Amino acid sequence: MDFRRYAEELAGAAREASRVMAELSAEEKNRALVAMAEALEDSRAEIEKANLRDLAAGEKSGLKEAFIDRLRLTPARLEEMCRGLRQVAGLDDYVGRVIDRRVRPNGLEISRVRVPLGVVAIIYESRPNVTVDAAGLCLKSGNAVILRGGKEAVNSNRALAGVLRRAARKSDFPAAAIQVVEVVDREVVDELLKLNNLIDVVIPRGGESLIRAVAAKSSIPVIKHYKGVCHIYVAASAGVESALRIVDNAKTQRPGVCNAVETLLVDRAIAESFLPRLYDLLRAKGVEFRGCPETRRILTNIAAAGEEDWYAEYLDLILAVKVVGGVGEAVDHIEKFGSRHSDAILTGSEEEAEIFLRRVDSSAVYANASTRFTDGGQFGLGAEIGISTDKLHARGPMGLEELTTYKWVIRGSGQARP
Repeated sequence: MDFRRYAEELAGAAREASRVMAELSAEEKNRALVAMAEALEDSRAEIEKANLRDLAAGEKSGLKEAFIDRLRLTPARLEEMCRGLRQVAGLDDYVGRVIDRRVRPNGLEISRVRVPLGVVAIIYESRPNVTVDAAGLCLKSGNAVILRGGKEAVNSNRALAGVLRRAARKSDFPAAAIQVVEVVDREVVDELLKLNNLIDVVIPRGGESLIRAVAAKSSIPVIKHYKGVCHIYVAASAGVESALRIVDNAKTQRPGVCNAVETLLVDRAIAESFLPRLYDLLRAKGVEFRGCPETRRILTNIAAAGEEDWYAEYLDLILAVKVVGGVGEAVDHIEKFGSRHSDAILTGSEEEAEIFLRRVDSSAVYANASTRFTDGGQFGLGAEIGISTDKLHARGPMGLEELTTYKWVIRGSGQARP
């Protein structure tokens, strides 16, 4: 197969569709999204049949049960996807918004106006619901989308995208705005990542190895976060009961996600009293502790934390703990070992909180709240396409606004530069 030609055909069709997408009204996009939700509901049998083929192939190849579960499209998950499309249809449309406007002394009216990014390629793993979620967000923001899911979900993704495209055609919506890479060979992805003349941005979603591979190969801008090594620093002035509750939430509420806390930093002044209480609370929930020498002097039966633990994104019920000598030392630790995702301070001092919030260079910084709130829905964005720890274009949870850029629009009445 000519992978280059296949990639160019997909991206070329998406590019042409993106020109149409940029001119659609909010009402036209919303009607199409609702029609897509209805089509998914009417096509349950077709989608479930395709999903069963993926599940059977996954079990035959020896995929772990947790992976199989992520792959499975239950009736509840299908309903959640339909509900998600309707929710996206109800969100504000940023396309066409005037960010600012000024009139120059020579009479030129200069505005910055939000416009779609153009063609967005999403590269993701296992979860077929991402096919619908990502398509909905990209289409609402006026973009064409190229979807490349994992090979283990190829039948499910093909069926879902097919339903969306049929609904698009019936709604006089450009069906080519939804492109699915149906070829499982990785060479196709390599070719897509070269097409910076057709694709405007790539968003990888998955494990660190996938994201690093995409970033290394792509000639197209990549919006990403590699991992979430999230920290909580418990200051000496923190309210103990509140701190225990927040750390518990950040570690155990859902440990396998990127905004769960992985490293706890505790002020030396309260370590003797705070750590035993935290240990009893979290050990009852199955949390394994790994500590620095000072932590192990207080909690004598825990494992030692090595250098690799301070860099680790466990995504599990494991917590690295270090005793530090104040907010400055906590900030220095985060600067060295953090992933610039989400970091928090628990303190009773407004001055100390401001020092932390100002000095910690992460996409989301918290004072007296759990890191688990780093999420598009929790931030009031309605939905998110992913989380970025980059500094250019988008940072933190990415909603519809982050799927747009802007252009300068200048209106004159015959002005020529002297």
